[in-house]
Amino acid sequence: VQLQACGGGLVKAGGLARLSCLASGHTFSDYNMGWFRQAPGKEREFVAVINRSGGASYYAHSVKDRFTISRDNAKKKVDLQMNKLHSEDTAVYYCAAGAEIVPTPVNWDYWGQGTLVTVSS
Repeated sequence: VQLQACGGGLVKAGGLARLSCLASGHTFSDYNMGWFRQAPGKEREFVAVINRSGGASYYAHSVKDRFTISRDNAKKKVDLQMNKLHSEDTAVYYCAAGAEIVPTPVNWDYWGQGTLVTVSS
């Protein structure tokens, strides 16, 4: 499956942004979908994941209650709504597709190219 992430940009602290990841190729609904991020000089980290049906989602503690992951299997799309952004949320955000729900960047089968979100303080 090919993944294309978009929606990044420059956002003021306290503001919001919405990322989208569009999939093509294999059956989108066969995969759990995740969002990860990598800040400058840091390792890639888990942000959120949603299961195949969209009925369950999990979040990193740092984004819980601020970010919301959702998916539309008919449109082959997964979104990440980010509210109350902090400067610490500045990172390149990646979407990923995988057979298993794993809150780490390992064992995910496909990755998008990443989209940069910069939060200005």
